[in-house]
Amino acid sequence: MKRAVISVVVLLSALTTAHAVDIETVPVGNLGNVADDTGHGAVDYEYNIGKHEVTNAQYAEFLNAVDPDGSDPHDLYNVNMGSGYGGIGYDSGAAAGSKYDSLSGRGDKPVNYVSFWDACRFANWLHNGQGSGDTETGAYTLAPDGIANNTITRNENWRWAVTSEDEWYKAAYYDGSTGGYYDFATASDGMPTAESPAGTDMTNGSANYGSVIGDLTNVGAYTAKPSDSFYGTFDQAGNLWEWNEAIIGLRRGGRGGSFGDAEYGLYSTHRGDYDPAVEVDHRGFRIAEVPEPATLGLLSLGGLALLRRRGK
Repeated sequence: MKRAVISVVVLLSALTTAHAVDIETVPVGNLGNVADDTGHGAVDYEYNIGKHEVTNAQYAEFLNAVDPDGSDPHDLYNVNMGSGYGGIGYDSGAAAGSKYDSLSGRGDKPVNYVSFWDACRFANWLHNGQGSGDTETGAYTLAPDGIANNTITRNENWRWAVTSEDEWYKAAYYDGSTGGYYDFATASDGMPTAESPAGTDMTNGSANYGSVIGDLTNVGAYTAKPSDSFYGTFDQAGNLWEWNEAIIGLRRGGRGGSFGDAEYGLYSTHRGDYDPAVEVDHRGFRIAEVPEPATLGLLSLGGLALLRRRGK
């Protein structure tokens, strides 16, 4: 059985920073799919989703752009990022716009110690063209009362956003070839293997969970199949729990399991929920995007030259 996957590197336009953040995305088609028996996964529009979790290097560029003097009025930086499982250091003596930097060897690991509101501000910044773009409006209007009451939802004109639960779920578990759903985000109904990556081929595993490795892996480290989803996303099984927009009382949704948690989090049936303000070492996020018009055209025509076939 074959499946079609398009890998798209989306370069944002109208950037004013010297170090623009490029978000590599994959398109998610099969619009109008039905939900599975959990009630999740139905999405009636095409969208792009981050191929990987947002990394320390990308988040550090964001911090330098929106907090050049280090005053951090929105508490976007957590001091725990600077050691242990974190990956971003802060130097108060550095020049404005360069106070934050990913730690050696950790730039390609997913950013952690981020709240749901941090993720929303990162999305707003992308939405507003990066650079000195606003973090408080855009995909989300982050009014204090909305934050306090956990009532903020995505604005209709969004361009980039934290993934909705259905967007995340579909990208992770849907099988566009059959219209069914996998149990795990590795295009498989079998439990992913939690072995340490070995060499450049990363042949000894397919997901980072269960404290087998004891640390985060670089995003996309497991390149041997099965390690990615039907649409070509990586690390939706393990590495970090990922925030999504689901409002569950005063909490927000999380999916996918983490490097330090047992296998329960990897199942499609497991739905996490967390205090949106809490920042911990095992939680991060990925981003969704409205497809560019040209991408939509290619999707509707079956991908044309960008289409590549991969065995399932």
